[in-house]
Amino acid sequence: MSIVIDKSKCIGCKRCRNVCPGSLIKTDENGKAYIKYPKDCWGCTSCIKECPAYAINFFLGSDIGGMGSKVHTEKNGDILSWLIEKPHGEVIKIDINQKESNKY
Repeated sequence: MSIVIDKSKCIGCKRCRNVCPGSLIKTDENGKAYIKYPKDCWGCTSCIKECPAYAINFFLGSDIGGMGSKVHTEKNGDILSWLIEKPHGEVIKIDINQKESNKY
């Protein structure tokens, strides 16, 4: 399990770096995020949820049934959307109303 950071989308806010529990995310000379040791990623997805530019994807390998799919989040108000991009182009969207889920 690992994340993939798209440097072309990264805005250099460092939110991913600050939230990574393993201190695995670093920034380059241009302030763009990268993961130094992808194999050490715990797969907690904290960085994905923090990234306002949607520059981070979680790689869903075949070992967990993802067959090469990638997942990222997008936030719109109280709605947190998880988008799963399959290798052949299909996108599955799962919406979670965070306001509703905090009631429990």
